[in-house]
Amino acid sequence: SNLNINDVLGNYSLTLIDALDTLAVMGNSSEFQKAVKLVIDTVSFDKDSTVQSFEATIRVLGSLLSAHIIITDSKQPFGDMTIKDYDNELLHMAHDLAVRLLPAFENTKTGIPYPRVNLKKGVPPDSHNETCTAGAGSLLVEFGILSRLLGDSTFEWVARRAVKALWSLRSNNTGLLGNVVNIQTGHWVGKQSGLGAGSDSFYEYLLKSYILFGEKEDLEMFNDAYRSIQNHLRRGREACNEGEGDPPLYVNVNMFTGQLMNTWIDSLQAFFPGLQVLIGDVEDAICLHAFYYALWKRYGALPERYNWQLQAPDVPFYPLRPELVESTYLLYQATKNPFYLHVGMDILQSLEKYTKAKCGYATLHHVVEKTKEDRMESFFLSETCKYLYLLFDEENPLHKSGNKYMFTTEGHIVSMDERFRNSLWQDILPGEEDSAEKMKPNELKAGNFSSNCNRVPDERRYLLPLKSNYMRQIDRMVGLI
Repeated sequence: SNLNINDVLGNYSLTLIDALDTLAVMGNSSEFQKAVKLVIDTVSFDKDSTVQSFEATIRVLGSLLSAHIIITDSKQPFGDMTIKDYDNELLHMAHDLAVRLLPAFENTKTGIPYPRVNLKKGVPPDSHNETCTAGAGSLLVEFGILSRLLGDSTFEWVARRAVKALWSLRSNNTGLLGNVVNIQTGHWVGKQSGLGAGSDSFYEYLLKSYILFGEKEDLEMFNDAYRSIQNHLRRGREACNEGEGDPPLYVNVNMFTGQLMNTWIDSLQAFFPGLQVLIGDVEDAICLHAFYYALWKRYGALPERYNWQLQAPDVPFYPLRPELVESTYLLYQATKNPFYLHVGMDILQSLEKYTKAKCGYATLHHVVEKTKEDRMESFFLSETCKYLYLLFDEENPLHKSGNKYMFTTEGHIVSMDERFRNSLWQDILPGEEDSAEKMKPNELKAGNFSSNCNRVPDERRYLLPLKSNYMRQIDRMVGLI
Protein backbone atom coordinates (compact mmCIF):
# COMPACT_ATOMS: atom_id res chain seq x y z
CA SER A 1 0.00 0.00 0.00
CA ASN A 2 3.00 2.32 0.43
CA LEU A 3 4.89 2.83 -2.83
CA ASN A 4 7.77 4.14 -0.79
CA ILE A 5 8.58 0.93 1.11
CA ASN A 6 11.01 -1.21 -0.86
CA ASP A 7 11.16 -4.94 -0.06
CA VAL A 8 14.90 -4.89 -0.58
CA LEU A 9 16.22 -4.98 2.96
CA GLY A 10 17.10 -8.69 3.01
CA ASN A 11 18.12 -8.90 6.67
CA TYR A 12 21.82 -8.94 5.77
CA SER A 13 23.22 -5.63 7.12
CA LEU A 14 22.35 -3.79 3.94
CA THR A 15 23.32 -0.27 5.04
CA LEU A 16 26.65 -1.39 6.51
CA ILE A 17 27.62 -3.11 3.26
CA ASP A 18 26.28 -0.41 0.94
CA ALA A 19 28.32 2.32 2.68
CA LEU A 20 31.75 0.60 2.70
CA ASP A 21 33.37 2.51 -0.16
CA THR A 22 31.92 5.82 1.09
CA LEU A 23 34.19 5.43 4.14
CA ALA A 24 37.14 4.80 1.83
CA VAL A 25 36.36 7.80 -0.41
CA MET A 26 36.25 9.94 2.74
CA GLY A 27 39.71 8.64 3.67
CA ASN A 28 38.49 7.12 6.94
CA SER A 29 40.67 4.02 6.97
CA SER A 30 40.04 3.00 10.61
CA GLU A 31 36.23 2.99 10.13
CA PHE A 32 36.56 1.32 6.72
CA GLN A 33 38.70 -1.47 8.17
CA LYS A 34 36.35 -1.87 11.14
CA ALA A 35 33.29 -2.03 8.87
CA VAL A 36 34.91 -4.55 6.51
CA LYS A 37 35.84 -6.82 9.45
CA LEU A 38 32.30 -6.51 10.78
CA VAL A 39 30.91 -7.59 7.38
CA ILE A 40 33.34 -10.51 7.14
CA ASP A 41 32.61 -11.67 10.71
CA THR A 42 28.85 -11.20 10.90
CA VAL A 43 27.19 -11.22 7.46
CA SER A 44 25.86 -14.40 5.87
CA PHE A 45 23.68 -14.78 2.79
CA ASP A 46 22.53 -18.25 3.83
CA LYS A 47 19.12 -16.90 4.82
CA ASP A 48 15.51 -17.70 4.11
CA SER A 49 15.09 -14.19 2.74
CA THR A 50 13.46 -13.10 -0.53
CA VAL A 51 15.19 -10.14 -2.14
CA GLN A 52 14.96 -8.21 -5.37
CA SER A 53 17.57 -9.52 -7.81
CA PHE A 54 18.35 -6.00 -9.03
CA GLU A 55 18.60 -4.26 -5.64
CA ALA A 56 20.69 -7.06 -4.12
CA THR A 57 23.04 -6.81 -7.10
CA ILE A 58 23.56 -3.05 -7.14
CA ARG A 59 23.51 -2.44 -3.38
CA VAL A 60 25.23 -5.51 -1.95
CA LEU A 61 27.15 -7.33 -4.69
CA GLY A 62 28.42 -4.04 -6.14
CA SER A 63 29.59 -2.74 -2.78
CA LEU A 64 31.40 -5.97 -1.85
CA LEU A 65 33.25 -5.86 -5.18
CA SER A 66 34.10 -2.16 -4.84
CA ALA A 67 35.47 -2.64 -1.30
CA HIS A 68 37.46 -5.71 -2.42
CA ILE A 69 39.02 -3.71 -5.26
CA ILE A 70 39.89 -0.87 -2.85
CA ILE A 71 41.50 -3.24 -0.33
CA THR A 72 43.60 -5.03 -2.96
CA ASP A 73 44.66 -1.91 -4.93
CA SER A 74 48.47 -1.80 -4.83
CA LYS A 75 48.44 2.03 -5.09
CA GLN A 76 46.11 2.63 -2.10
CA PRO A 77 45.16 6.17 -3.24
CA PHE A 78 42.70 6.80 -0.37
CA GLY A 79 45.20 6.02 2.40
CA ASP A 80 45.93 2.61 3.85
CA MET A 81 42.71 0.68 3.32
CA THR A 82 44.39 -2.72 3.47
CA ILE A 83 43.05 -5.36 5.87
CA LYS A 84 45.53 -7.46 7.85
CA ASP A 85 45.45 -11.11 6.71
CA TYR A 86 42.79 -10.29 4.11
CA ASP A 87 42.15 -13.41 2.06
CA ASN A 88 39.69 -12.16 -0.58
CA GLU A 89 36.78 -12.71 1.83
CA LEU A 90 34.65 -9.94 0.26
CA LEU A 91 35.18 -11.44 -3.20
CA HIS A 92 34.14 -14.87 -1.87
CA MET A 93 31.04 -13.30 -0.29
CA ALA A 94 30.20 -11.58 -3.58
CA HIS A 95 30.57 -14.92 -5.36
CA ASP A 96 28.33 -16.62 -2.79
CA LEU A 97 25.64 -13.97 -3.18
CA ALA A 98 25.79 -14.06 -7.00
CA VAL A 99 25.39 -17.86 -7.00
CA ARG A 100 22.27 -17.40 -4.83
CA LEU A 101 20.93 -14.86 -7.36
CA LEU A 102 21.55 -17.13 -10.38
CA PRO A 103 18.25 -19.08 -10.01
CA ALA A 104 16.51 -15.85 -11.07
CA PHE A 105 17.90 -16.48 -14.56
CA GLU A 106 16.74 -20.12 -14.74
CA ASN A 107 13.39 -21.33 -16.10
CA THR A 108 12.70 -18.13 -18.00
CA LYS A 109 11.96 -18.64 -21.66
CA THR A 110 13.48 -15.30 -22.66
CA GLY A 111 16.59 -15.27 -20.44
CA ILE A 112 15.20 -12.17 -18.69
CA PRO A 113 15.50 -12.86 -14.94
CA TYR A 114 12.78 -13.12 -12.30
CA PRO A 115 12.48 -9.95 -10.21
CA ARG A 116 12.78 -11.74 -6.85
CA VAL A 117 14.74 -14.67 -5.54
CA ASN A 118 15.01 -16.39 -2.16
CA LEU A 119 18.62 -16.58 -1.02
CA LYS A 120 18.13 -20.13 0.28
CA LYS A 121 15.41 -21.63 -1.89
CA GLY A 122 15.66 -19.94 -5.27
CA VAL A 123 12.71 -18.39 -7.08
CA PRO A 124 9.57 -18.47 -4.90
CA PRO A 125 6.77 -20.66 -6.34
CA ASP A 126 4.33 -17.72 -6.38
CA SER A 127 6.82 -15.43 -8.15
CA HIS A 128 5.63 -12.89 -10.70
CA ASN A 129 6.51 -13.39 -14.34
CA GLU A 130 6.74 -9.64 -14.85
CA THR A 131 9.79 -7.47 -14.31
CA CYS A 132 10.90 -3.96 -15.15
CA THR A 133 13.46 -3.12 -17.82
CA ALA A 134 15.88 -1.46 -15.39
CA GLY A 135 15.67 -4.33 -12.90
CA ALA A 136 16.39 -7.02 -15.50
CA GLY A 137 18.80 -5.10 -17.73
CA SER A 138 21.09 -3.40 -15.20
CA LEU A 139 23.06 -6.32 -13.81
CA LEU A 140 25.88 -6.33 -16.33
CA VAL A 141 28.41 -4.08 -14.58
CA GLU A 142 28.46 -5.96 -11.26
CA PHE A 143 28.09 -9.43 -12.81
CA GLY A 144 30.71 -8.56 -15.44
CA ILE A 145 33.23 -7.39 -12.81
CA LEU A 146 32.66 -10.56 -10.79
CA SER A 147 33.13 -12.78 -13.84
CA ARG A 148 36.35 -11.05 -14.80
CA LEU A 149 37.78 -11.13 -11.28
CA LEU A 150 36.97 -14.84 -10.91
CA GLY A 151 37.74 -15.88 -14.48
CA ASP A 152 34.27 -17.47 -14.61
CA SER A 153 32.08 -16.35 -17.51
CA THR A 154 28.78 -17.56 -16.00
CA PHE A 155 27.72 -14.33 -14.33
CA GLU A 156 28.52 -11.95 -17.17
CA TRP A 157 26.94 -14.37 -19.62
CA VAL A 158 23.52 -14.46 -17.91
CA ALA A 159 23.49 -10.68 -17.42
CA ARG A 160 24.48 -10.02 -21.03
CA ARG A 161 21.89 -12.50 -22.30
CA ALA A 162 19.20 -10.56 -20.39
CA VAL A 163 20.33 -7.25 -21.93
CA LYS A 164 20.28 -8.75 -25.41
CA ALA A 165 16.82 -10.25 -24.83
CA LEU A 166 15.40 -6.88 -23.77
CA TRP A 167 17.16 -5.12 -26.63
CA SER A 168 15.61 -7.53 -29.13
CA LEU A 169 12.13 -6.61 -27.85
CA ARG A 170 12.38 -2.90 -28.59
CA SER A 171 9.85 -1.35 -30.95
CA ASN A 172 10.67 -1.62 -34.66
CA ASN A 173 8.92 1.69 -35.17
CA THR A 174 10.49 3.92 -32.50
CA GLY A 175 13.46 1.91 -31.21
CA LEU A 176 12.10 2.40 -27.68
CA LEU A 177 11.64 -0.13 -24.88
CA GLY A 178 8.72 -0.35 -22.48
CA ASN A 179 9.04 -0.44 -18.70
CA VAL A 180 7.49 -3.81 -17.72
CA VAL A 181 7.93 -7.11 -19.59
CA ASN A 182 6.71 -10.70 -19.18
CA ILE A 183 9.84 -12.83 -18.76
CA GLN A 184 8.23 -15.94 -20.26
CA THR A 185 6.51 -14.49 -23.33
CA GLY A 186 8.57 -11.34 -23.98
CA HIS A 187 5.28 -9.44 -24.16
CA TRP A 188 5.37 -5.82 -22.98
CA VAL A 189 2.99 -5.44 -20.04
CA GLY A 190 4.02 -1.83 -19.41
CA LYS A 191 4.30 0.10 -22.66
CA GLN A 192 5.56 3.31 -21.10
CA SER A 193 8.95 4.47 -22.34
CA GLY A 194 10.69 7.05 -20.18
CA LEU A 195 13.92 7.81 -18.35
CA GLY A 196 12.71 7.30 -14.79
CA ALA A 197 11.61 4.39 -12.62
CA GLY A 198 11.60 1.06 -14.45
CA SER A 199 13.93 2.22 -17.25
CA ASP A 200 16.68 4.53 -15.94
CA SER A 201 19.66 2.30 -15.20
CA PHE A 202 19.16 0.13 -18.30
CA TYR A 203 20.42 3.03 -20.41
CA GLU A 204 23.05 3.97 -17.84
CA TYR A 205 24.57 0.48 -17.90
CA LEU A 206 24.75 0.21 -21.69
CA LEU A 207 27.20 3.10 -21.56
CA LYS A 208 28.95 2.20 -18.32
CA SER A 209 29.56 -1.43 -19.25
CA TYR A 210 31.17 -0.13 -22.45
CA ILE A 211 33.33 2.32 -20.46
CA LEU A 212 34.44 -0.47 -18.12
CA PHE A 213 34.74 -3.48 -20.42
CA GLY A 214 35.28 -1.85 -23.82
CA GLU A 215 32.75 -4.05 -25.64
CA LYS A 216 31.80 -2.11 -28.78
CA GLU A 217 28.32 -3.62 -29.01
CA ASP A 218 27.42 -1.98 -25.68
CA LEU A 219 28.29 1.43 -27.09
CA GLU A 220 26.37 0.72 -30.30
CA MET A 221 23.27 -0.22 -28.30
CA PHE A 222 23.63 2.89 -26.17
CA ASN A 223 24.01 5.18 -29.19
CA ASP A 224 20.92 3.67 -30.84
CA ALA A 225 18.95 4.02 -27.61
CA TYR A 226 20.11 7.62 -27.12
CA ARG A 227 19.01 8.54 -30.65
CA SER A 228 15.56 7.05 -30.01
CA ILE A 229 15.30 8.93 -26.70
CA GLN A 230 16.17 12.23 -28.39
CA ASN A 231 13.74 11.57 -31.23
CA HIS A 232 10.72 10.48 -29.20
CA LEU A 233 11.05 11.47 -25.53
CA ARG A 234 12.56 14.94 -25.73
CA ARG A 235 10.13 17.84 -25.91
CA GLY A 236 10.81 21.60 -26.03
CA ARG A 237 13.18 23.79 -28.01
CA GLU A 238 15.97 22.24 -30.00
CA ALA A 239 18.89 24.00 -28.27
CA CYS A 240 19.27 24.29 -24.53
CA ASN A 241 20.72 27.78 -24.34
CA GLU A 242 19.29 29.58 -27.37
CA GLY A 243 16.13 29.92 -29.43
CA GLU A 244 12.44 30.14 -28.65
CA GLY A 245 10.08 27.66 -27.05
CA ASP A 246 9.70 25.61 -23.89
CA PRO A 247 12.70 24.28 -21.94
CA PRO A 248 13.75 20.80 -23.04
CA LEU A 249 12.07 18.03 -21.03
CA TYR A 250 12.01 14.25 -21.39
CA VAL A 251 8.49 12.85 -21.11
CA ASN A 252 6.86 9.41 -20.85
CA VAL A 253 5.54 8.08 -24.15
CA ASN A 254 4.04 4.94 -25.62
CA MET A 255 6.97 2.79 -26.78
CA PHE A 256 5.24 1.83 -30.05
CA THR A 257 3.81 5.19 -31.15
CA GLY A 258 5.88 7.83 -29.34
CA GLN A 259 2.62 9.43 -28.16
CA LEU A 260 2.57 11.16 -24.77
CA MET A 261 1.25 8.77 -22.08
CA ASN A 262 1.01 11.05 -19.03
CA THR A 263 2.12 14.44 -17.78
CA TRP A 264 4.42 13.44 -14.94
CA ILE A 265 8.13 12.82 -14.59
CA ASP A 266 9.82 11.19 -11.63
CA SER A 267 12.81 12.08 -9.49
CA LEU A 268 14.90 9.15 -10.76
CA GLN A 269 15.11 10.89 -14.13
CA ALA A 270 17.40 13.47 -12.50
CA PHE A 271 20.26 10.98 -13.09
CA PHE A 272 20.08 11.62 -16.84
CA PRO A 273 22.07 14.90 -16.97
CA GLY A 274 24.95 13.02 -15.31
CA LEU A 275 24.77 10.33 -17.99
CA GLN A 276 24.72 13.04 -20.68
CA VAL A 277 27.90 14.48 -19.17
CA LEU A 278 29.60 11.09 -19.60
CA ILE A 279 28.84 11.06 -23.32
CA GLY A 280 29.77 14.71 -23.74
CA ASP A 281 26.28 16.14 -24.29
CA VAL A 282 26.93 18.78 -21.62
CA GLU A 283 24.68 21.52 -23.06
CA ASP A 284 21.56 19.37 -22.91
CA ALA A 285 22.57 18.13 -19.45
CA ILE A 286 22.68 21.74 -18.18
CA CYS A 287 19.05 22.31 -19.22
CA LEU A 288 17.51 19.19 -17.70
CA HIS A 289 19.52 19.66 -14.51
CA ALA A 290 18.21 23.24 -14.21
CA PHE A 291 14.63 21.93 -14.30
CA TYR A 292 15.23 19.51 -11.42
CA TYR A 293 17.13 22.13 -9.44
CA ALA A 294 14.16 24.51 -9.80
CA LEU A 295 11.94 21.76 -8.38
CA TRP A 296 14.35 21.33 -5.48
CA LYS A 297 14.28 25.07 -4.80
CA ARG A 298 10.49 25.00 -4.70
CA TYR A 299 10.13 22.07 -2.27
CA GLY A 300 13.52 21.72 -0.56
CA ALA A 301 13.48 18.14 -1.91
CA LEU A 302 12.40 16.29 -5.05
CA PRO A 303 8.90 14.79 -5.06
CA GLU A 304 8.97 11.20 -6.30
CA ARG A 305 6.63 12.16 -9.13
CA TYR A 306 5.93 15.67 -10.34
CA ASN A 307 3.10 16.60 -12.69
CA TRP A 308 4.49 19.31 -14.95
CA GLN A 309 1.05 20.15 -16.31
CA LEU A 310 -0.56 20.65 -12.89
CA GLN A 311 2.66 22.10 -11.41
CA ALA A 312 2.21 19.84 -8.37
CA PRO A 313 3.57 16.58 -6.95
CA ASP A 314 1.67 13.44 -8.01
CA VAL A 315 3.59 11.31 -5.48
CA PRO A 316 4.88 13.60 -2.73
CA PHE A 317 7.54 11.59 -0.85
CA TYR A 318 11.34 12.01 -1.02
CA PRO A 319 13.41 9.03 0.19
CA LEU A 320 16.76 10.92 0.25
CA ARG A 321 17.50 10.03 -3.37
CA PRO A 322 20.93 10.89 -4.85
CA GLU A 323 20.20 11.45 -8.55
CA LEU A 324 20.14 15.25 -8.56
CA VAL A 325 23.33 15.40 -6.43
CA GLU A 326 25.01 12.91 -8.77
CA SER A 327 24.23 15.04 -11.84
CA THR A 328 25.32 18.19 -9.98
CA TYR A 329 28.65 16.58 -9.12
CA LEU A 330 29.28 15.35 -12.67
CA LEU A 331 28.31 18.71 -14.18
CA TYR A 332 30.72 20.44 -11.82
CA GLN A 333 33.48 18.03 -12.82
CA ALA A 334 32.76 18.72 -16.49
CA THR A 335 32.42 22.52 -16.34
CA LYS A 336 34.11 23.60 -13.07
CA ASN A 337 31.35 26.22 -12.90
CA PRO A 338 30.92 27.36 -9.26
CA PHE A 339 27.16 27.51 -9.88
CA TYR A 340 27.08 23.77 -9.18
CA LEU A 341 28.78 24.28 -5.82
CA HIS A 342 25.89 26.61 -4.94
CA VAL A 343 23.41 23.95 -6.03
CA GLY A 344 25.20 21.44 -3.80
CA MET A 345 25.09 23.88 -0.90
CA ASP A 346 21.34 24.36 -1.39
CA ILE A 347 20.78 20.60 -1.37
CA LEU A 348 22.97 20.14 1.71
CA GLN A 349 21.15 22.87 3.65
CA SER A 350 17.73 21.45 2.74
CA LEU A 351 18.77 17.97 3.90
CA GLU A 352 20.01 19.43 7.20
CA LYS A 353 16.89 21.52 7.68
CA TYR A 354 14.15 19.07 6.69
CA THR A 355 15.47 15.50 6.94
CA LYS A 356 17.92 15.38 9.87
CA ALA A 357 16.70 13.14 12.68
CA LYS A 358 18.11 11.98 15.99
CA CYS A 359 19.91 8.93 14.56
CA GLY A 360 20.48 9.82 10.92
CA TYR A 361 18.43 11.36 8.15
CA ALA A 362 14.80 10.53 7.43
CA THR A 363 12.74 10.00 4.29
CA LEU A 364 10.32 12.87 3.74
CA HIS A 365 6.82 11.46 3.65
CA HIS A 366 5.48 14.65 2.04
CA VAL A 367 7.70 17.29 0.41
CA VAL A 368 5.15 20.08 0.99
CA GLU A 369 4.24 19.27 4.59
CA LYS A 370 7.80 18.06 5.41
CA THR A 371 6.50 15.11 7.45
CA LYS A 372 9.04 12.33 7.98
CA GLU A 373 9.11 8.53 7.81
CA ASP A 374 11.20 6.44 10.20
CA ARG A 375 13.51 5.15 7.47
CA MET A 376 16.82 5.98 5.86
CA GLU A 377 17.53 4.14 2.61
CA SER A 378 21.02 2.64 2.26
CA PHE A 379 21.64 4.71 -0.87
CA PHE A 380 21.67 7.87 1.26
CA LEU A 381 25.10 6.84 2.60
CA SER A 382 26.36 5.05 -0.50
CA GLU A 383 25.38 7.79 -2.98
CA THR A 384 23.80 11.00 -1.70
CA CYS A 385 26.48 11.63 0.94
CA LYS A 386 29.32 10.42 -1.28
CA TYR A 387 28.45 12.68 -4.22
CA LEU A 388 27.96 15.69 -1.93
CA TYR A 389 31.30 15.01 -0.25
CA LEU A 390 33.11 14.65 -3.58
CA LEU A 391 31.46 17.78 -4.98
CA PHE A 392 33.16 19.89 -2.31
CA ASP A 393 36.39 17.88 -1.92
CA GLU A 394 38.46 19.18 -4.84
CA GLU A 395 41.60 17.45 -3.53
CA ASN A 396 40.07 13.99 -3.21
CA PRO A 397 42.37 11.22 -4.56
CA LEU A 398 39.50 10.20 -6.83
CA HIS A 399 40.00 13.48 -8.72
CA LYS A 400 43.76 13.16 -9.10
CA SER A 401 45.31 12.54 -12.48
CA GLY A 402 46.15 8.88 -12.97
CA ASN A 403 43.27 7.65 -10.82
CA LYS A 404 40.39 6.74 -13.10
CA TYR A 405 37.16 5.52 -11.58
CA MET A 406 33.64 4.82 -12.71
CA PHE A 407 30.58 4.94 -10.47
CA THR A 408 28.07 2.10 -10.55
CA THR A 409 24.38 2.97 -10.51
CA GLU A 410 24.53 2.66 -6.71
CA GLY A 411 27.48 5.07 -6.55
CA HIS A 412 30.11 2.42 -5.84
CA ILE A 413 33.54 3.25 -7.23
CA VAL A 414 35.29 0.84 -9.57
CA SER A 415 38.78 1.54 -10.86
CA MET A 416 39.26 1.51 -14.62
CA ASP A 417 41.35 -1.61 -14.54
CA GLU A 418 43.04 -3.50 -17.34
CA ARG A 419 41.70 -6.74 -15.78
CA PHE A 420 38.16 -5.76 -16.75
CA ARG A 421 39.10 -5.42 -20.41
CA ASN A 422 40.32 -8.97 -20.79
CA SER A 423 37.50 -11.43 -21.09
CA LEU A 424 38.56 -15.03 -21.61
CA TRP A 425 35.32 -16.10 -23.25
CA GLN A 426 34.96 -14.56 -26.67
CA ASP A 427 33.14 -17.58 -28.04
CA ILE A 428 30.38 -18.24 -25.53
CA LEU A 429 27.62 -16.18 -27.12
CA PRO A 430 26.90 -17.68 -30.55
CA GLY A 431 27.34 -15.36 -33.49
CA GLU A 432 29.31 -12.84 -31.44
CA GLU A 433 32.68 -13.19 -33.15
CA ASP A 434 32.52 -9.80 -34.86
CA SER A 435 31.43 -7.88 -31.81
CA ALA A 436 34.28 -9.17 -29.68
CA GLU A 437 36.41 -6.33 -31.02
CA LYS A 438 37.33 -4.07 -28.11
CA MET A 439 38.39 -0.51 -27.69
CA LYS A 440 41.86 -0.08 -26.24
CA PRO A 441 41.76 1.80 -22.96
CA ASN A 442 43.45 4.86 -24.44
CA GLU A 443 40.82 5.05 -27.20
CA LEU A 444 38.12 5.62 -24.64
CA LYS A 445 37.00 9.22 -24.51
CA ALA A 446 34.64 9.42 -21.57
CA GLY A 447 33.60 12.78 -20.19
CA ASN A 448 34.21 11.98 -16.53
CA PHE A 449 38.00 12.03 -16.58
CA SER A 450 39.18 15.11 -14.75
CA SER A 451 42.01 15.61 -17.26
CA ASN A 452 39.33 16.72 -19.76
CA CYS A 453 37.81 19.22 -17.36
CA ASN A 454 40.48 21.89 -17.56
CA ARG A 455 39.58 22.80 -21.13
CA VAL A 456 36.39 24.68 -20.32
CA PRO A 457 36.87 28.31 -21.47
CA ASP A 458 37.17 30.74 -18.55
CA GLU A 459 34.36 33.00 -19.74
CA ARG A 460 32.02 30.00 -19.69
CA ARG A 461 33.20 28.89 -16.29
CA TYR A 462 31.96 31.89 -14.34
CA LEU A 463 28.70 32.70 -16.12
CA LEU A 464 25.41 31.11 -15.19
CA PRO A 465 25.36 27.81 -17.10
CA LEU A 466 21.95 28.77 -18.47
CA LYS A 467 21.03 32.28 -19.64
CA SER A 468 19.03 34.09 -16.96
CA ASN A 469 15.88 34.44 -19.11
CA TYR A 470 15.86 30.65 -19.58
CA MET A 471 16.41 30.15 -15.83
CA ARG A 472 13.37 32.35 -15.13
CA GLN A 473 11.36 30.42 -17.73
CA ILE A 474 12.08 27.18 -15.88
CA ASP A 475 11.26 28.81 -12.51
CA ARG A 476 7.88 29.86 -13.93
CA MET A 477 7.32 26.37 -15.32
CA VAL A 478 7.58 24.80 -11.84
CA GLY A 479 5.62 27.54 -10.08
CA LEU A 480 8.59 29.18 -8.35
CA ILE A 481 7.66 32.62 -9.68
